[in-house]
Amino acid sequence: MRKIATVMLCFASLALGSTVHAAGCEPITADEAVKAEDARYTAQMSNDFAAMERLIAEDLVYIHSSSVVDNKKSYIESMRTGAVRYRVMRRSDVSVRTFGCVATLTGMGNFDVTVNDKEMTVELRFHAIWAKRDGKVQFISWQATRLPAK
Repeated sequence: MRKIATVMLCFASLALGSTVHAAGCEPITADEAVKAEDARYTAQMSNDFAAMERLIAEDLVYIHSSSVVDNKKSYIESMRTGAVRYRVMRRSDVSVRTFGCVATLTGMGNFDVTVNDKEMTVELRFHAIWAKRDGKVQFISWQATRLPAK
Protein backbone atom coordinates (compact mmCIF):
# COMPACT_ATOMS: atom_id res chain seq x y z
CA MET A 1 0.00 0.00 0.00
CA ARG A 2 2.84 2.39 0.85
CA LYS A 3 4.40 1.70 -2.56
CA ILE A 4 1.13 2.58 -4.31
CA ALA A 5 0.87 5.82 -2.31
CA THR A 6 4.46 6.72 -3.22
CA VAL A 7 3.82 6.09 -6.91
CA MET A 8 0.62 8.18 -6.75
CA LEU A 9 2.51 11.03 -5.06
CA CYS A 10 5.15 10.93 -7.78
CA PHE A 11 2.50 11.12 -10.52
CA ALA A 12 0.70 13.93 -8.69
CA SER A 13 3.99 15.82 -8.30
CA LEU A 14 4.73 15.43 -11.99
CA ALA A 15 1.24 16.61 -12.91
CA LEU A 16 1.46 19.59 -10.55
CA GLY A 17 4.96 20.34 -11.74
CA SER A 18 3.97 20.44 -15.39
CA THR A 19 0.94 22.61 -14.62
CA VAL A 20 2.96 24.98 -12.47
CA HIS A 21 5.84 24.98 -14.96
CA ALA A 22 3.53 26.38 -17.58
CA ALA A 23 2.83 29.30 -15.24
CA GLY A 24 6.48 30.28 -14.68
CA CYS A 25 7.65 27.64 -12.21
CA GLU A 26 10.58 28.56 -9.94
CA PRO A 27 12.18 26.50 -7.14
CA ILE A 28 10.54 27.04 -3.74
CA THR A 29 12.22 26.49 -0.39
CA ALA A 30 10.65 25.03 2.74
CA ASP A 31 11.30 28.35 4.49
CA GLU A 32 9.41 30.29 1.80
CA ALA A 33 6.43 27.95 2.11
CA VAL A 34 6.32 28.19 5.93
CA LYS A 35 6.60 31.99 5.84
CA ALA A 36 3.78 32.15 3.27
CA GLU A 37 1.60 29.85 5.39
CA ASP A 38 2.29 32.08 8.43
CA ALA A 39 1.28 35.13 6.38
CA ARG A 40 -1.94 33.39 5.28
CA TYR A 41 -2.87 32.53 8.87
CA THR A 42 -2.21 36.13 9.93
CA ALA A 43 -4.28 37.49 7.03
CA GLN A 44 -7.19 35.18 7.79
CA MET A 45 -7.25 35.93 11.52
CA SER A 46 -7.16 39.69 10.85
CA ASN A 47 -9.50 39.62 7.81
CA ASP A 48 -6.78 41.21 5.67
CA PHE A 49 -8.46 40.63 2.32
CA ALA A 50 -5.79 42.46 0.33
CA ALA A 51 -3.15 40.07 1.69
CA MET A 52 -5.39 37.08 0.98
CA GLU A 53 -5.86 38.26 -2.62
CA ARG A 54 -2.05 38.38 -3.03
CA LEU A 55 -1.32 35.05 -1.31
CA ILE A 56 -4.06 32.90 -2.80
CA ALA A 57 -3.71 31.65 -6.38
CA GLU A 58 -6.54 32.13 -8.86
CA ASP A 59 -6.75 28.33 -9.28
CA LEU A 60 -7.05 27.52 -5.55
CA VAL A 61 -8.83 24.30 -4.57
CA TYR A 62 -9.74 24.43 -0.86
CA ILE A 63 -11.34 21.32 0.64
CA HIS A 64 -12.59 22.03 4.16
CA SER A 65 -12.73 19.37 6.88
CA SER A 66 -16.52 19.57 6.47
CA SER A 67 -16.06 18.44 2.82
CA VAL A 68 -17.16 21.84 1.45
CA VAL A 69 -15.02 22.82 -1.55
CA ASP A 70 -14.11 26.44 -2.27
CA ASN A 71 -12.23 28.28 -4.97
CA LYS A 72 -10.38 31.55 -4.38
CA LYS A 73 -13.45 33.73 -4.88
CA SER A 74 -15.83 31.70 -2.69
CA TYR A 75 -13.20 31.16 0.01
CA ILE A 76 -12.41 34.84 0.44
CA GLU A 77 -16.08 35.80 0.08
CA SER A 78 -17.06 33.48 2.96
CA MET A 79 -14.75 35.52 5.21
CA ARG A 80 -15.65 38.89 3.69
CA THR A 81 -19.38 38.31 4.41
CA GLY A 82 -18.66 37.12 7.95
CA ALA A 83 -20.10 33.65 7.33
CA VAL A 84 -16.70 32.28 8.34
CA ARG A 85 -14.35 33.94 10.83
CA TYR A 86 -11.00 32.38 11.74
CA ARG A 87 -10.40 33.65 15.28
CA VAL A 88 -7.29 31.61 16.18
CA MET A 89 -5.32 29.28 13.91
CA ARG A 90 -2.66 27.01 15.38
CA ARG A 91 -0.67 24.26 13.71
CA SER A 92 1.71 21.62 15.00
CA ASP A 93 3.67 18.57 13.89
CA VAL A 94 4.31 20.22 10.53
CA SER A 95 6.56 18.69 7.94
CA VAL A 96 7.48 20.42 4.70
CA ARG A 97 8.46 18.68 1.48
CA THR A 98 9.50 20.48 -1.67
CA PHE A 99 9.17 19.21 -5.23
CA GLY A 100 10.81 21.82 -7.46
CA CYS A 101 8.37 24.73 -7.52
CA VAL A 102 5.79 23.05 -5.25
CA ALA A 103 5.91 22.72 -1.45
CA THR A 104 3.57 20.60 0.65
CA LEU A 105 3.02 21.31 4.34
CA THR A 106 1.46 18.44 6.28
CA GLY A 107 0.47 18.67 9.92
CA MET A 108 -2.12 19.11 12.63
CA GLY A 109 -4.38 22.13 12.98
CA ASN A 110 -6.39 23.47 15.88
CA PHE A 111 -8.61 26.34 14.75
CA ASP A 112 -11.09 28.46 16.69
CA VAL A 113 -13.66 29.37 14.04
CA THR A 114 -17.05 31.03 13.87
CA VAL A 115 -19.25 29.59 11.13
CA ASN A 116 -22.67 31.17 10.62
CA ASP A 117 -22.53 32.69 14.13
CA LYS A 118 -21.64 29.34 15.75
CA GLU A 119 -18.31 29.24 17.59
CA MET A 120 -16.36 26.00 17.39
CA THR A 121 -12.91 24.54 17.75
CA VAL A 122 -11.84 22.30 14.91
CA GLU A 123 -8.99 19.82 15.22
CA LEU A 124 -7.73 18.40 11.95
CA ARG A 125 -4.95 16.96 9.84
CA PHE A 126 -4.09 18.96 6.74
CA HIS A 127 -2.12 19.34 3.54
CA ALA A 128 -1.37 22.88 2.39
CA ILE A 129 0.23 23.21 -1.03
CA TRP A 130 2.18 26.26 -2.20
CA ALA A 131 3.74 26.96 -5.59
CA LYS A 132 6.28 29.55 -6.65
CA ARG A 133 5.16 31.14 -9.90
CA ASP A 134 6.66 34.17 -11.61
CA GLY A 135 8.49 35.16 -8.41
CA LYS A 136 5.40 34.87 -6.16
CA VAL A 137 4.67 32.16 -3.62
CA GLN A 138 1.00 31.25 -3.98
CA PHE A 139 -1.41 29.09 -1.99
CA ILE A 140 -2.82 26.58 -4.49
CA SER A 141 -4.51 23.83 -2.47
CA TRP A 142 -5.74 22.73 0.95
CA GLN A 143 -7.28 19.52 2.14
CA ALA A 144 -8.24 18.84 5.75
CA THR A 145 -9.71 15.92 7.62
CA ARG A 146 -11.40 16.56 10.95
CA LEU A 147 -10.13 14.44 13.84
CA PRO A 148 -12.69 12.33 15.70
CA ALA A 149 -13.95 13.73 19.00
CA LYS A 150 -11.87 12.60 21.98
